[in-house]
Amino acid sequence: MSTIVVAPVTANDSVAIMMHRNGAETFSGDSELCKMKMRELLEGIKLPLGLLPLEDIVEVGVNRDTRFVWLKQKQKMDHTFKKIGKRVWYSSEVTAFVDERRMTKITGVKTKELLLSVTVSEMFVDEKEPEKITFKTPSGLFRSFAISAFDLPTGEK
Repeated sequence: MSTIVVAPVTANDSVAIMMHRNGAETFSGDSELCKMKMRELLEGIKLPLGLLPLEDIVEVGVNRDTRFVWLKQKQKMDHTFKKIGKRVWYSSEVTAFVDERRMTKITGVKTKELLLSVTVSEMFVDEKEPEKITFKTPSGLFRSFAISAFDLPTGEK
């Protein structure tokens, strides 16, 4: 049984989190609980469970009315998705608006393309091509990959 904790605004909140914290379900403190809630969120919006391979998560928040979500981790980190050879950097705070098969207005996620660091602002799975996931930048550039590249490692749940 999980517990919904309504956490007060803290000095460490970004403006976006402060705007959406009221009425949100917030889970904090227990890293394993936060990881489980993050995966439940991804499963609920039909995105691959390995999409946000974050460790040491200290808070997950979901405002179901505004569709805003946030994840806070102890420190920023990077991860390489081995199946596609892509390295991704995650800030200590990742935010997005979510909908089925889609995350938009993402903050806190970057990758490298042609020696340039680019911000990932949107990711989605098109119903017409459910085997691919597409990532977009604020400038409109996009790249698609096999969705299987973002599955959880074997044996992890």
